[in-house]
Amino acid sequence: MAAPWILVGLGNPGGHYARNRHNIGFLAVDEIARRYGFTPFRPTKFQGDMAEGSLEGIKCLAVKPTTYMNLSGDCVGAIMRFFKVPPEQVIVFHDELELPASKLRVKRGGGHAGHNGLKSLDAHCTPDYWRIRLGIGHPGEKARVTAHVLSDFAKADETWLLPLLDAVTDAIPLFVTKSEREFTESVSRKLTPPKPPKAAAVLPQSNSGAVPPIGVNSPQ
Repeated sequence: MAAPWILVGLGNPGGHYARNRHNIGFLAVDEIARRYGFTPFRPTKFQGDMAEGSLEGIKCLAVKPTTYMNLSGDCVGAIMRFFKVPPEQVIVFHDELELPASKLRVKRGGGHAGHNGLKSLDAHCTPDYWRIRLGIGHPGEKARVTAHVLSDFAKADETWLLPLLDAVTDAIPLFVTKSEREFTESVSRKLTPPKPPKAAAVLPQSNSGAVPPIGVNSPQ
């Protein structure tokens, strides 16, 4: 039997943290599980809540570690070993300070850039998993970072947050069935506003008010 894909949301457990910017990964997997009819999230022996479902016939496990952010790898590493899932079938959704709010980037492997959840995953799972980086913006000063990520999304943030989660949820089946490129292109199309139609060309008026014939006494 083929190994399932693991969709990991990073965040902190408990109602106090539920709407924190740091928990955007939890919000993403919650929406995916809801939209595609996964089983309810249930506690597991792996120190995380898990829901089971499928995307276009591909078995998937949605996982939210309950170890707190800096020990996320304890949970994900145990699930990977139990289900024999290779790192290329693990997708991690996490907050990204270095991306403007509403922006998204996808990469496989790389460093953790000081993100405690990724640092723990790297130690327990190798760094070769996929990362879907969800931009939450930087507060501008290093001293304000902790308060920024551990504060709730503002009501005004919903104007970009909800469309971002919706676009990611719409496109995630493309990731597991086709490629990260098709996933990223689908999200980009959904989030890019349509260009306004070009204004119709207006021909210059002659002194008499009549439009001069093209090529006859008209500027080239």
